[in-house]
Amino acid sequence: MTEAILDVRELPKPKKHPTIFATYSDLPVGGSFVLVNNHDPKHLRDEFNADHPGSHDWTYLQRGPREWRILIGKRTATALPRVLVNTAVSAERGTADPTGAVWNITVAERDLDSNVIALPPGGEIDSHSGPDLDVLIHVIAGSGHVTTELDTEVALEPGDVLWLPRRSRRKFTAGSQGLRYLTVHRRREALVLHPPEPLPRP
Repeated sequence: MTEAILDVRELPKPKKHPTIFATYSDLPVGGSFVLVNNHDPKHLRDEFNADHPGSHDWTYLQRGPREWRILIGKRTATALPRVLVNTAVSAERGTADPTGAVWNITVAERDLDSNVIALPPGGEIDSHSGPDLDVLIHVIAGSGHVTTELDTEVALEPGDVLWLPRRSRRKFTAGSQGLRYLTVHRRREALVLHPPEPLPRP
């Protein structure tokens, strides 16, 4: 059987990886193609290992100097189930980025977004109206509370699963031990926090 050839040497750089992954997605189980490139696609291999660990084949047929040929095969119909993070470990260590996240899901092909957020003792996420999607939060460690639109407080402690209805107003405040929680929600382009609209005067 002659393998299909995908030569990406003349493609613009931004189109290379999407074209390769689209070709892989269209393969039947057991199918394969030969990728032709003008350099060793190490970053592409990292992406395959991140998104399709154990479910694809990667075999070098030619290693340069001017042309690389790699046989890429599809072993399973979908990516395999796998552990992405251990929240018990992430609760004990990890440095937060400017958004407060110490972990976020990086799998490219997905329908969900997920993060582990860490607030220091007494830390806050200011009052804001949430995005147009529901969010589930699982408290991993520490304690704190969420302030609602009515200025009531919902206490948070490890093990709690909190539902944030779409567009609901909320403010997070961490307790004396800080607060860490896992968020899960439908994938979105980007989180934009909107300050709440001023309440009408009586």
